[in-house]
Amino acid sequence: MIHLVFQTADVAVLKKVQELDETLAGNILEIKDDFAVGPLDNLDTDEGWTARGNWWNDLLQQSPYAADNLVGSFDDRKTVEELKRALTENEHEQLCIWMGQNGHDVCGYYWLLQQLKDFAGKVMVLYMNNLPFLNEKGQLFYPTTLHHIQPKEFLKAKKLCRKITPSEFEIDPDEWKRLVAENATIRILEGGKKIVGKEDSFYDNDIINGLTAEWQKGSRAMQSILTKMKLKTGDVFLLGRMKIMAEEGKIEMTGDPAKGWKEFEVRLKSSAPAETITEPISA
Repeated sequence: MIHLVFQTADVAVLKKVQELDETLAGNILEIKDDFAVGPLDNLDTDEGWTARGNWWNDLLQQSPYAADNLVGSFDDRKTVEELKRALTENEHEQLCIWMGQNGHDVCGYYWLLQQLKDFAGKVMVLYMNNLPFLNEKGQLFYPTTLHHIQPKEFLKAKKLCRKITPSEFEIDPDEWKRLVAENATIRILEGGKKIVGKEDSFYDNDIINGLTAEWQKGSRAMQSILTKMKLKTGDVFLLGRMKIMAEEGKIEMTGDPAKGWKEFEVRLKSSAPAETITEPISA
């Protein structure tokens, strides 16, 4: 069995699950890109793939991850080719796609599935859609990501793993085509597997709600934003929006995010002159 997830933190928790249940043994693959944001034009071509990489690179170069050289460090297309090769060479091999109830995972699923039509019957899915689990305190909750679920709780959910139906192999790839044609900057999950495109400013109110009138270090501000927002997205994308909002005069930022999360500060727009910090954010 090959297992596939869409977030790095999910890999770690799934490895712990495998330690608890040897029947889930198998290679774990990860689709690393977050297809819930950014351009989707012509991703079946090198030009389109490069354009998407450049979009991510522009955001990353203005973030604390600038030195990590993440763009170009992986290629999800190669991961899919590895997967297809394994399914082709071993007639008994199967794939289980693990998804949390969030736009990141579901958009990744749509991107992946339209490339696996030749393997209908060998591809399964376990979608944690509106399923209750117990947290570490024994309280019932409805997780939106796999890595928020305790490893032992996965053992109950594994029985829900099922083969992707022929109708899903027909309908779901069309959903990906729709998302590509729409090409919104932001894509959110509205329920089930329904993805809806949103405008670039969709998360701006979440950013505003996470800030205060006082200057905060970037790390603290981002933690506040991510904690309070209901529909999550990545910190790199949110930071990109914060820079745009600062340029538009909607919030205030100082320092240089490319040097680290504690090397810049942010606050709500003040009607009074800045008291102590006047250096504008680096371009």
